[in-house]
Amino acid sequence: MTIRITYPEGKIKALTMSYDDGVQEDIRLIEIFNEYGIKGSFHLNSSNFDKPGRIASDQVKDIYKGHEISCHSSTHPFLERVPAMEAMREVWLDRQKLESLAGYPIVGMSYPMGTYSDSVIAILKGAGIKCCRTTLATGKFHLPNDFLAWHPTCHHRNMLELLPQFLECRYGLSIFFVWGHAYEFPRNDNWGDMESFCKQISGKPEIWYATNIEICRYLAAMYQLEISVDGSLIYNPTATEIWFTANGNLMSIKAGQSIQI
Repeated sequence: MTIRITYPEGKIKALTMSYDDGVQEDIRLIEIFNEYGIKGSFHLNSSNFDKPGRIASDQVKDIYKGHEISCHSSTHPFLERVPAMEAMREVWLDRQKLESLAGYPIVGMSYPMGTYSDSVIAILKGAGIKCCRTTLATGKFHLPNDFLAWHPTCHHRNMLELLPQFLECRYGLSIFFVWGHAYEFPRNDNWGDMESFCKQISGKPEIWYATNIEICRYLAAMYQLEISVDGSLIYNPTATEIWFTANGNLMSIKAGQSIQI
């Protein structure tokens, strides 16, 4: 028996977009994403709401509807350069404020300035964070080795040059993970690049368009599947339906289900 895990509905590729700081330009970026069915994760500094150029706190829930609201620390310090208690406080206060606005638990994050340390990772675990993006671009489409040091594929300046390679790749599960700041588009006069990218990558039946946390949760559940030695018995101990192929046939196993193939 040959079993291969897929993304939902048998998809083998995933696209996720990741944007920082909660700036006014997020509004236009989300309009582009929504037009093409693209999902984004938006990492927000809650202490900067209502400041010039930033999102108003009373607009957060509506602006980011359909996308992920995610932590970015309260005031955007280098977390590895402040005392551990202050780093915890930065994450905790950000979570608390964002959750009060979003109406759901906030367990995703990106590192302010993209920097971190082993001690910061330990703090995030204690603060209930499940995944956190760095700014260390890999140029690859691999699954993450560590969700709390999740390296993106590229900054958006490089997304168009890597797009053909992603569309052509056929190895296992892959992720195209793009990050940036929406304020960079008017600064560099390149909104057209994002329009072009979204138009070219949208509507592909093999691609799952997902937020950072959706991918994290799905892969975390995938790793918990219990499969018999001969591959004929599968138990899903998680709360997530997992899709797979068995000898080329597409199947799924629901939360808490045991199946014999």
